Amino acid sequence: MTTIEATRLLDQFRAGKIPREKILRAFQSAPIADLGFAQVDTHRALRKNFPEVIFGAGKTPEQVVKIAAKILERGQQVLVTRITAEHARALRKKFKRAIHHALARCVTIEKKPLPKRPGFIAVVCAGTSDLPVAEEAAVTAEIMGNRVERIHDVGVAGLHRMLARLDSLQSANVIVAVAGMEGALPSVIAGLVSRPVIAVPTSIGYGANFGGIAALLAMLNSCGSGVTVVNIDNGFGGGYAASQINALAEK
Repeated sequence: MTTIEATRLLDQFRAGKIPREKILRAFQSAPIADLGFAQVDTHRALRKNFPEVIFGAGKTPEQVVKIAAKILERGQQVLVTRITAEHARALRKKFKRAIHHALARCVTIEKKPLPKRPGFIAVVCAGTSDLPVAEEAAVTAEIMGNRVERIHDVGVAGLHRMLARLDSLQSANVIVAVAGMEGALPSVIAGLVSRPVIAVPTSIGYGANFGGIAALLAMLNSCGSGVTVVNIDNGFGGGYAASQINALAEK
């Protein structure tokens, strides 16, 4: 049951249009759909305002399709992250509405897009090599009902590029800053804006970057106030957290 469906049932009950027993049956239905290989949390949208997200890595295309079908049965949005080309082909073959976001390594399936919240989330990436992680954050935030403004290739190696977009950065409700190498971008942005900054370190960089650990530690030690850090290459986590913050701003 989706949040919208639950609200509709409660409104009908209060108006005397449906009996109490029907309400009880609806809310007592098992919140888990057992597929054998997966336990799909069908009530997550009631708790989190968005359905369970499918992490594609390590799953077969058939498993991903079956999980997506179960989520769609409930009339919910589908987001599949970290997919392969095989996952994308299987999903697009099964579901006509499936959209493959190749750069983000995601697939989205929407019966009806969620209404967009007022304001916007800025997704900022330091370099073109960081785009896959930045796009994962952007796609995640968009399907969750947010407007997203993408600001690409504005790393601190050419600070004037970021300063040219300062108006957009200062207007955003929340900023997702994606960077590899030395990971300095979130600290610089945080010193220029009054908004929350979610820092996403990437594994992009030369040897001493240590697969993103250098950027992660730099962001954790940021001198910029209001910086929160997610894990290496976790664009999804950055986009999800930004959506939750933006939902609070809407209220």
